[in-house]
Parts: sequence; structure tokens; C-alpha cells
Amino acid sequence: MVAILINLFVRNKDDVNNPEVRQRYGMLCGIVGIVLNMLLFLGKFLAGTLSHSISIMADAFNNLSDAGSSVVTLVGFKMAGAKPDVGHPYGHGRIEYITGFIVSGAILVMAFELIKSSIDKIIHPMFVECSALSVSILIASILVKLYMAFYNYRIGCKLGSAAMRATATDSMSDACATSVVLVGIAIGEFTGLKVDGFCGVLVGVFIFYAGISAAKETLDPLLGQPPEAEFVEQIEKIVLSHEEICGMHDLLVHDYGPGRCMISLHAEVPAEGDILKLHDVVDDAEMELQKELNCDAVIHMDPVVTKDTYFLELRGRIEELIKDIDDIITMHDFRVVPKQIHTKLLFDVVVPYGYRLSDEELEEAIQSRISEAFEEEYDVSVQVDKSYQK
Repeated sequence: MVAILINLFVRNKDDVNNPEVRQRYGMLCGIVGIVLNMLLFLGKFLAGTLSHSISIMADAFNNLSDAGSSVVTLVGFKMAGAKPDVGHPYGHGRIEYITGFIVSGAILVMAFELIKSSIDKIIHPMFVECSALSVSILIASILVKLYMAFYNYRIGCKLGSAAMRATATDSMSDACATSVVLVGIAIGEFTGLKVDGFCGVLVGVFIFYAGISAAKETLDPLLGQPPEAEFVEQIEKIVLSHEEICGMHDLLVHDYGPGRCMISLHAEVPAEGDILKLHDVVDDAEMELQKELNCDAVIHMDPVVTKDTYFLELRGRIEELIKDIDDIITMHDFRVVPKQIHTKLLFDVVVPYGYRLSDEELEEAIQSRISEAFEEEYDVSVQVDKSYQK
């Protein structure tokens, strides 16, 4: 059904980096979510009233809160699609993350209220009536929620939308929660045990876990997280497709919401090249990044020596010494500055966060290796950078 609606109402559906396309996807899924959750609420409210089940009633109001969450998602996508203005030159894309966080907050509140009311039901148990209508409504609800989880997750992955993936997680937890309610009704029917309150607690735990997971996924991009490996590979492919660019490093990605980001990087170019021609090449790379990935790019040119034999051999030996310490370490910005007393070597090394050696210990290890390997005495200056990529 959703696939048909997408074909009807989402123009240029594959241009997922376009804010207007993302807006249409979000609004469509929001409207579908509102309609389905309202239908589920009405059905479960009827079933809960007829069976006197606290767990079914709680599950019904959970669907009502999901409808409210869908309204928040719809409004959020609408606002996130607004064009940049004087007060927000980088657009409003982060509103999408904020709406996802609001949804997760609503999930957590509902989980708390459900657990509280279920504990009261454990203390004061009541017999739950089982009817074919109630069971049918619950089974239909499970199937609908599984479908909602499927299309929200698929579209969320396609758009790279944390808000939609949060909605998918919520739908999957709802399906599990309703399954628990159904099992509880079956146990009560065949054994006479009053387990409705216990089932309500389990439903609450499912919903609470879903809320925590959704909150984490929406908070991470707000706080700042590493770029996806696929996105980094796309950047490298575009930049290094220019044969004049020898390499790249110091990539930074600033996320202002899906489809809106700014990147900066250092591009290594031959020190012997024509600076004006190389500047044109770098400008071309910046424009390609804008066109292909819809991101503003600032590229700093780093001149590297490519024809000096002494320099290249020295750099190769230093790289080998560093790799002897750990294969994970990479090096860039290697420079040799001749001086009257000692030649100075300057370079940066990159290690992941949480590396086994502190920056000071790594600098000392590198300096010690270089001192032992060369008869000539060098003045070594090492800058330790952290790799923030996954």
C-alpha cells in the first residue's frame, strides 16, 4: 500500500538528498501512521472494554500515543523541509532529529504509565474475558504493526532518517507487546491464572526499551557522530578521481540534518605543480561534491613533494617505523625542514579514539624508533590526530 502511495505522491522518489523529496516521504508516512494507529486504538479500546483487560487498554492508549507521535513526525518533516533563511543559513534539517527525540520521549512516558497501572493490576487482579472479537483484533494489530515497522524501517534506511527508524523500532516493540498481551489472554483462558497485570508490565518493558533505543538513535546525530563509512567512501572517490590530487586527509563532516552537511578536508597536491591549475582542480572537486552529495565543501591544498628521491626515501622509512609500532597508525603532512644543527621532521599521525597508548606515549615511541634507526640526529615533531570515522 505504502509503495503505491509513494509512486502516486512522491515525485523524484529516488532523489533522497533533496529536502523537498524527504519532506514528501515524511508527510506521507506520518499521515499513514496517524490513520493506522487511530484504527488500532479504536479496535483495541473496544476489545479492552469488552474483556475488562488492563493490558489491552494500555496497548490501545499506546497506539493513541503513536498516532500523536506520527503527528509530531509529520510536522517535523514539514518544518525540516523549510529552506535556509537569515536566522538559519544551514537550513532546518536538524528538526527531523528533534522530532525523533520527542517521539522517543513520548514512548518512555507511555511505558512508565503502563508499568505503573499494570503493577496496580497485579495488586488488585481481575478476571479477563476472552472473546473471538478481542483475539481477532489483537492478531490484526500485530500484523499491521509488523507492516508499519517494515515500511518505516525500509524508508528510514533509504532516507537515512533516524526519526523514521525510531518509528519503526516503536512499531516492532508494539507488535511484541501485543503478542505478550495475546499470550496472557490465552494463559488466563486455559489456566484461570490472572496474569493480565504481569503481561502489562512486560508490555511496558518492551515499550521502555524501544524508547531508549529510539532516543539514542536520534540523540547521536544531535550530539555529533562519525560520518557513515559509505559517505566517506563517496567523498574519497570524488576527490581522488582528479589525478592531480595525490591523497586526502583531515576530513571533517558537519551534519546540519539529513541532506544538509558541510565538509572540509585537506587534499594533497604536488608541490612542484602549477598552483593556479591545482587551484582550479580543487575548485572542480568542491563543485562535484556539492552536485553529487549535496554538501558544501571547503578543501585546503596541502603541497607534498613527489620528485625528491631523498625526501621520498626518508618518508618511506619513517612510515615503516610507525607501522612497526602498530599497523593501524597512518601518517600525513610529512615535511623536512633543514636547519644548521639538526634537520627537523614534522608530520601528523592518526589513531582511533581509545588507542592503547596516550598521545605522549605514542610520540615518545615514534621519536625513540627514529633515533635508533638513523645515524643522523633529527629533531622530530609529531602531531597526534584522532580518527573519528567508524
